[in-house]
Amino acid sequence: MQKVYSQILQIAGDVITVEAKDVGYKELAEIRTKTGISLAQVIRLADDKVSLQVLAGSRGISTDDQVRFLKRPMQISCSENLLGRTFNGSGAPRDNGPVLQDDQIDIGGPSVNPSKRIVPRNMIRTGIPMIDVFNSLVESQKLPIFSVAGEPYNQLLARIALQAEVDMIILGGMGLKYDDYLFFRDTFEAQGVLSRSILFVHTASDPTVECLLVPDMCLAVAERFALEGKKVLVLLTDMTNFSDALKEIAITMEQIPSNRGYPGDLYSQLAARYEKAVDFDTAGSITILAVTTMPGDDVTHPVPDNTGYITEGQFYLRGGHIEPFGSLSRLKQNVNGKTRPDHRAIMDRMIQLFADYRETVEKRSMGFQMSAWDKKLLKYGERFETELMDLSVNIPLEEALDKGWAILSDIFEPSEIGMKESLIKQYWPKEKLAAK
Repeated sequence: MQKVYSQILQIAGDVITVEAKDVGYKELAEIRTKTGISLAQVIRLADDKVSLQVLAGSRGISTDDQVRFLKRPMQISCSENLLGRTFNGSGAPRDNGPVLQDDQIDIGGPSVNPSKRIVPRNMIRTGIPMIDVFNSLVESQKLPIFSVAGEPYNQLLARIALQAEVDMIILGGMGLKYDDYLFFRDTFEAQGVLSRSILFVHTASDPTVECLLVPDMCLAVAERFALEGKKVLVLLTDMTNFSDALKEIAITMEQIPSNRGYPGDLYSQLAARYEKAVDFDTAGSITILAVTTMPGDDVTHPVPDNTGYITEGQFYLRGGHIEPFGSLSRLKQNVNGKTRPDHRAIMDRMIQLFADYRETVEKRSMGFQMSAWDKKLLKYGERFETELMDLSVNIPLEEALDKGWAILSDIFEPSEIGMKESLIKQYWPKEKLAAK
């Protein structure tokens, strides 16, 4: 019979402290109050003093309430019945659907044994040229989207969810405005992807501690489906809200703060989630795209700074488009040599020319005289921004590569672009090559 503790030593915010023995880290507990039962999770062990974070908030809890430890971590139901459903940060239905109790699995477990992983080798097509052509998304990759408040990062995530060539979408919303939650739900439903999606949503008005559970629930469910052979894309927004929730709990527990008040284990907390990305050697995969908003557009802020050491590149979302400079997919070379022979050449040369265009724009703003080459670069840059960089552009990879050749051939001579003659003969528009 499980022991019941009837004295709570301290209540600080949403964290309570009791004196107990034989308790494990992240173990779940029930708090029986005068109005019902609340769940809490062990977050610190100090001798016989156990600190627990109350999932629904500590309001209504008094020091004489009873605490009973359940000898298991937080769990969530995982079955095909989750598809098309929306849940809150504690795993309860948000869509007024039935509560699911079948096939419970633990959340927050360790990442996959490296011996079970394989080298990422498959491209995930999104229909977005700035990703597919220039920074290809690779199956089992972990990539953040660095952005600032006001940029359309949630719209970008939704579009990727609609168009990515995967079996399942799992969306984890942390600190979302209610309008953003409705946007995701309505967009998924209207475009027909809700039936293969699962949403775990913590809104800004929900208890802070529930924010911390969202990525763990998403990734636990993703791992189960990946082991069953599914290609799962996990979309998380916003990891800065997740980190701020960590900071709030750490302050409540009177931990010694690190850089800008964040807890000293921020790196470990972020890595524990990102390292769940995996491509199993005999099953499916988990790919993670996570928004990280940068306060003041400061990439040295602790959250993006720590994230950059963990992930395999990043997308910078600025001015409503994915910025070519700064954005990086470190695994793109694993796949873009297997798509079309001209993929890497187009990627390299068009970015080089766009860098020259940016320098020419700066020269023009300083009053320098424009040469014939400068004028060509200005035309090229404007077309590149309009026809490839703009997030409204929605074309397959092969069409985007052909578009790149079309832009180059409309502005430059074949001898000016510095590409292999064999590629020019094969892909330069035939009518324009004959005219030259």
